[in-house]
Amino acid sequence: MQNTGGQAWRAQPAVMVEERTTPGLDGIAGAAREASRRGVPPVHLWNPPFCGDLDMRIAADGTWFYLKTPIGRPALVKLFSSVLKREGDRYFLVTPVEKCGIIVEDAPFLAVELRVEHGEAGQVLHFRTNVDDWVMCGPGQRLRFERQSATGGLKPYLHVRRDLWALVTRALFYDLVELGEEREAGGERMFGVTSAGEFFPMARAEDAKDIA
Repeated sequence: MQNTGGQAWRAQPAVMVEERTTPGLDGIAGAAREASRRGVPPVHLWNPPFCGDLDMRIAADGTWFYLKTPIGRPALVKLFSSVLKREGDRYFLVTPVEKCGIIVEDAPFLAVELRVEHGEAGQVLHFRTNVDDWVMCGPGQRLRFERQSATGGLKPYLHVRRDLWALVTRALFYDLVELGEEREAGGERMFGVTSAGEFFPMARAEDAKDIA
């Protein structure tokens, strides 16, 4: 399937992060590599002391920056994303022994590809993120839709893991609208989309024409 949600990696000069890292970032990269060999790092079990903030930022378009330069290696971004942790409104890269703050402008991930399956469980939506993780939308990985005050339209988000969300790209949002249906929810007639037996309301049915 073609990625209609835009490119997370921009054609900009790549930064070789390993050659420009602080000791903390070196340690995080090494710990992430080691933990990833055994599966998904259990960052929810790690509560190390705070070691300060890194000059690292995840832009609203999904691009990761270090020292104000885009990180041009997708494998390295995927490695850092595996040890990303959210606490309240703050984001950190963590290991068992250290925790460093980073800036996230919107959501830490983008949902850039959609695959729709139909089977015994009905319609099931699978999303690929910009770090090449596939997430099956359902009761544990839900969709939410936030109203934009400036335009009145909706911004859709997909729960990836442990309060980390992916912004669904605009192109995929239009696909979700095409898959939408009306149902009763909370005593109101709502327009939304279904996946793995769960209905995710977008708006009241009477307002559906104005959501995109």
